[in-house]
This record gives sequence, C-alpha cells and structure tokens, in this order.
Amino acid sequence: MSVELEWGPVGAKVLSESCDVLVIIDVLSFTTAVTVAIERGARVWPHTGGENAGALARDIGAVLAGNRGSHSGLTLSPASLLDIGADTRLVLPSPNGSAIAYAAVNGGVTAINGGVTVVAGCLRNASAVGRWLRDYERIGVVPAGEQWGDGSLRPAYEDLVGAGAVIDRIVAADPQVQLSPEAEAAAIAYRALRPLEQCPSGRELVERGFAEDVRIAAEVDTSRVVPRLTEGRFVSA
Repeated sequence: MSVELEWGPVGAKVLSESCDVLVIIDVLSFTTAVTVAIERGARVWPHTGGENAGALARDIGAVLAGNRGSHSGLTLSPASLLDIGADTRLVLPSPNGSAIAYAAVNGGVTAINGGVTVVAGCLRNASAVGRWLRDYERIGVVPAGEQWGDGSLRPAYEDLVGAGAVIDRIVAADPQVQLSPEAEAAAIAYRALRPLEQCPSGRELVERGFAEDVRIAAEVDTSRVVPRLTEGRFVSA
C-alpha cells in the first residue's frame, strides 16, 4: 500500500492517473458538511455553483444550498445541516472541495480520471475513512486548500491536518504503508494538531459568527460515515 498527497484541483487530476482512490479533504467546510449531511441520511451532489447548480437542483428535485451568512436554510455551514431530513437531496456548491468532486463527475480543465474512486474525508471521519481504505493499494489524498484573491491555490492548515488525520489512521492499520514525503509531513502536522480557531480560515469563520461550524469541523473521529461519490452524488459507502 502507498499514499501520496497533492494539493487542489490539479493535484487531484495528477493523482487520479496513478491512484485507485482519491480522498478529498476540505475541512472548512465542504467535506465536513458532506459528512454531517450523510450521517443524517441525506445525499449530496457537488457543484461549482452558478446558474447550472440551480438547474441541476430543479432537474433532480433537490434543495440548492444557499450562501453561508445570507441564507437561513441549508448552506455550506455544517451547523445548518444538523437537522437535515433523511433522504434529502442537496446540491452543495463550493469553490474548493466541491469543485474537485464535481470535476470527477463532469470533467473540464481539471478532469479527474473517471475510473478512480472518490471519497470525502475530514477530521470527523478520519478513522472511518482510514479503515475503509485498507483494501486499496494506491491511495491519493487531496487537501483542497483555499484560494487567494487572484484565484491561485492557498494551502490551508485545516486541510493539511485533516489529510494528516486520515493518513495517520492508515499508518495505524498498516505500519508498512509507503508514504510520500508530503503524506508523511501531513501526518506529522496532524500529530501536533492546534485548534482550528487559530488558523486563518477558522479565525475568519469565528469573526463572521460561525464558531459552531469550526467546532463541528474540529471534532475528531465522531463519525463512522464514509461519503463515496457514486453516480454524481455522495452517499454512504
């Protein structure tokens, strides 16, 4: 078994050519939100947003998540999904983790090899994902990161340690696993985990009134759910 790590949409595309499975990590907040929703029996369609997201929601009879902070219903905020109904269909756009998952379904410039399995990981379900991956030989872990104002990738601490948590669980299950230097560095970073409120994304959410989202995202191994991308949507594996 081997584990490699690359960042963002381009990293996902590269790893999809050599790996059997990709684990997308977007702790604040896409993959945490997906995990919370699926814990409660919902199904989640990733999307990049815009008018096409609304069209998809109408076509499949789904709820389109609103913008966090400007919408009182279901949004990218994990806290808004705590009471989501079982069997709810949710289209959940985001510019980072959701965009990577969407590329696995719909192609585009950063198209992901359609033969690779895609799952969503975060701190909440790190152990569940680590156990579920035991039958795969070549694992790619993709921290989504954030974006600078010019659209370029900004590596994000929360995604580094989220990736590291999953990798740490893989190592615990198979001490002989071969880690790339980047994967090993992520695992080391996780073992020195600091409060997410201290990282830029966490501070920003707290300042905007979303401290509960950061708290939910920081919970480690509270979920047994492994969201797997199947026929365009995330469902429990």
